[in-house]
Amino acid sequence: ATTRTALRMAAWNAALVIVGLLLAALAGEAYFRLTRPFIETSIPIHFVDGVGLIREPNAELRYANWDDDNFVVSRVNSLGFLDREPVSAERAAGCHIAFIGDSFVEAKEVPIADKFHVRLEEMAARELPHLDIATQAYGIVNTGQINQLPFYDEYARRLNPKLVVLVFFTNDFYNNSTVLQALDHGLDPDRMPFMFAERDENGALKLRPPDPEYERFLLPRLPKAWHVRARDWLTRISYFAKWTHEKLQGGDFWHQRRDWADMLGERPYYGWLLDRWRYKEEIQYGREESMPPFLKAELEYTAFGIEQFKRRADRDGAALLIMAATADMGKAGDPQFDRLSAIAEARYIPVISDYDYILRQRYDEADGRWRYDIHWNAVGHQWAAEAVLEWLKENQDVCD
Repeated sequence: ATTRTALRMAAWNAALVIVGLLLAALAGEAYFRLTRPFIETSIPIHFVDGVGLIREPNAELRYANWDDDNFVVSRVNSLGFLDREPVSAERAAGCHIAFIGDSFVEAKEVPIADKFHVRLEEMAARELPHLDIATQAYGIVNTGQINQLPFYDEYARRLNPKLVVLVFFTNDFYNNSTVLQALDHGLDPDRMPFMFAERDENGALKLRPPDPEYERFLLPRLPKAWHVRARDWLTRISYFAKWTHEKLQGGDFWHQRRDWADMLGERPYYGWLLDRWRYKEEIQYGREESMPPFLKAELEYTAFGIEQFKRRADRDGAALLIMAATADMGKAGDPQFDRLSAIAEARYIPVISDYDYILRQRYDEADGRWRYDIHWNAVGHQWAAEAVLEWLKENQDVCD
């Protein structure tokens, strides 16, 4: 009898715990459904011959950052970029500035009205009205300068910009590397959906256009375990499960990435290039003489991409400026910033540091970005606009 009583008590206690957990889950589900506008990020992509992957023109883009409780709905413009509609030729006839870059220019984390190039245009209208500044942004996440060349050739150049600003972030170095971009996304480095550089028969770098059939050559993915498939299904339908997963998710993707690196390492050229490759060491540059091949290639490809932009700007009579974005690029004395500066200085391209401006203004850098996301929030975009405006006040001749 004592044993039966103990079992009944244990069963009741277990039932109470289960019911309590279910009620907590239901309460959490109700709370998140009432306080979050949508569950999934929706970033429509579109392939354009000669350009590569951009956004679906005129589509709605939804960005959900559950870590920072940041949810934004924006409209892609008719060109396929997350910005206002392109300015008219008459409006661009003054001092038109084209901003080209990756996720910091696309800036899906904030409404379009809060983006730094829009803020710059507004401030310039008040403080530098005689320059008649108009801005446009051409940004796609996970792109480097080589990938971004068609953004200028096919879109920005049409409006004859007086100034082209390349917004540079740390990962641009490896985004210019075909094989490292392939490892990031499970793509075949010989069949990529963006413009890249490759060696010709003499070993010189040349541009390779994006491949419209890239999806036919994706690298094989490791099969997902049943519990991973169940988790993926649950986080697509449950707001509470989605929130919990975003807070607790791990880094199992890097096992997949290492598997792809081993696979590509069996190819002759990539085997040499990936010698001593290790994830998280890609941007931790050591001394030049001990740098592994893939790091040396990053720098060489980046210099090649910036050189291509310089040639285009010179040809079209535009000034070229590079802005290093956020503290991760640092300022003078930081190895990453110094390497970028060396590439730029050899080509007579000025470089400004967003972080240097923040330090000089005695702002708290953490106030300008999301808590769990290095990208700028609305405050960070305002500071970036101020940094560019400061440079423009000292270099007004670029608008002549």
